[in-house]
Parts: sequence; C-alpha cells; structure tokens
Amino acid sequence: MSKLFSTVKVGPYEFAHRVVLAPLTRMRAEEGARPGRLMAGYYAQRTSPGALLIGEATISAANGNGYLGAPGLYDDSQIAGWREVTDAVHAKGGKIFLQLYHAGRQSNAELQPGGGRPVGPSEIEHGGVAYTNAGWVPNTPNRALETHEIAGIVEGFRTAAQRGVQAGFDGVELHGANGYLFDQFLQDGSNKRTDAYGGSFENRARLLMEATRAVISVWGSDKVAVRLGPSGAFGDMSDSDPVGLFTYVASELAKLDLAYLHLIEPRIVGNVEDESRDQEPVATRTIRQHYAGTIIAAGGFKGDSAEAIIAAGDADLVAFGRDFIANPDLPERLRRNLPLNAYDRPTFFGGTEVGYTDYPFHADEAVTA
Repeated sequence: MSKLFSTVKVGPYEFAHRVVLAPLTRMRAEEGARPGRLMAGYYAQRTSPGALLIGEATISAANGNGYLGAPGLYDDSQIAGWREVTDAVHAKGGKIFLQLYHAGRQSNAELQPGGGRPVGPSEIEHGGVAYTNAGWVPNTPNRALETHEIAGIVEGFRTAAQRGVQAGFDGVELHGANGYLFDQFLQDGSNKRTDAYGGSFENRARLLMEATRAVISVWGSDKVAVRLGPSGAFGDMSDSDPVGLFTYVASELAKLDLAYLHLIEPRIVGNVEDESRDQEPVATRTIRQHYAGTIIAAGGFKGDSAEAIIAAGDADLVAFGRDFIANPDLPERLRRNLPLNAYDRPTFFGGTEVGYTDYPFHADEAVTA
C-alpha cells in the first residue's frame, strides 16, 4: 500500500501516512459535556507518530446537542477536558482536529436549555431520534430560526473555535453532513426559507460559508476544514439537485484555501453501509472535478479500497470509522496486512470502557500500546 503509507501535507502539517481517525460520536463525555480521562485514553490509543485524528462531533452551542454524552466547547468549563485529550495525542506524536457541530432539528426538548424546541431552517415534519436519559427517543418538532438569530449561530461556532485554540487542537473541521444544522440549511428538502438563507444554492450555503469564514478568522484558512455528505439521507435529508448543490458548495469552499474537504461516500447512510448502493467512489470523484485541494474520503473503506481511491487521485487521505473503533493500532495492521478485530456495534454509542478502550492491540511484539 505505497500510496496509503506515503507522506502527505495537510495545511501546514506533514503526516507520515494517510490513514485518518474518522470523527466518531461515542457519547462518553462526563456531566456538563466535558471530556474525561476515559476519552483521553481512547484518543491516545488511536494515535501513532505522524497521524491525523479528527475529534468526535463537538457541540458548538448550548442548544446544539442531539446526544446525551456528546462533548461540547460552548462553555469554558469544557476546555480542560479537551486539553487532556489533545495533550495525550501530542505526546504520542499525532495531530488532532476539532470537529464542531450543531444538531439543529435533530434533537429533543430534554437536551435543550429550559426544555425548549430544537431549531432548524424550517418547520417540517421529519423522523429521526435523539439520545436522552430515556435512551433513543423521537426528535421534538423544531421551530424555524428567525433571520436575526442566525448571526448568533455563527458566533457560537467562532467562540467554540476560540476555545479549541485554548484546548490545544491543531485545527477545526465544521460538520456539514449527517442531517445536522448546516446540512439542513443546504438541502431543499429541509430548507423552505424565503429569506437570504433559502432558495438559491448561494442562499442555502450562506450559513455554512459564514460560519467557515468566522472560524477562519480565528484559525487561519489552512487549519480549517469542512465535512460534507453529498448523498447522505440520514435525518430525512434530501435535495432536488444534489449534484448541482454540492458541486456549487465545493467550488465556493475551494476559494477559501482550506486544510481539506472531508467527503462521506454515498454508500454510507448515517453510520450503516448500504449494500444496495453503488460501491464506486461517486461522490468524491464528482466533487474532485470542482475541488483541487486536499480531500479526505470516508465511508466503509478497507485497506485495498483506500489505496485505490488515493491512487486514482480522487482523495488524498481516507478516514476509517468502525475498524478504527475496534483496532486502536489500525494503521499498523493495514500497513502489515494483519488481521483485524471485529467491532461490537451495541457498544458504539454511550457506556463505559467496554467496546471503547478495551479492544486489544495486535499481539506481535513490534506493535505496542
């Protein structure tokens, strides 16, 4: 796998290989959405010298969460816990990007300040579930954001990005996929607005572009990234012209000289591989025509398919999720073609160290924890 294990530059950083830890919601944060030692240990286990890790979806605003146990950076009290995580990654020679998200309508009143309604671009009935003290429960019907409220959403991302600096991250990725707030504004199945944030591609992309520029004002463009899911249906997402929309968004993002663009392949629906879909890297190949910068591809990759998409030039790095959950030493296993641990899906979301930090490293003496 000569391509997958060649050096690559991402923004101002050079990495020893192209195997990336994908941003994976694990819901192990402590009270107050604060990371603890368990989270620090998890990220440290998955760090190798010269590696890039992307942190899990981190709440940008008090009303932006969809999962009990998700970490935040909307409050200063959450900085110290994240500093433990970044220090642990840096001690093992890796770099870690903060991923910021706002769940938007994908939430429940129990997770909202004062038990309020979640917010979104428009009031449209939709499915989906949130995770609360009662477990997985239906989303609470959302209200539409007033135009004057949107500046506050953007400011929340900017101030969370500032806390990311204090927490010791190496960059920031904005989560524009998986049916969360940016995605809800982008796609016309969820955005029926008639103001400056609805209608045309430009208007529907406005929130994402404003937030991206706000984060760039803190970090500089070469340490800022965006994640998109051009074919994602998770959260009842849909668009009448997804190719037109997402090639437009990619073209606009290309003007900002970002660290990278992170793309979810179309065969993944939420966190489940859809075998009925085309297994070819359609999304990345299409977007590459409009985005010449660094691309990270994600979605059900194995070593050989990761090597292939990089060799084809459609992506520069590949993010691994489920196999990285189960194999903390995944880059070394892929490099040496070692067998992989099987993952335990019931322990993906929430819980203890079981299914989190107790997966074994390879027994070979050359691979150590």
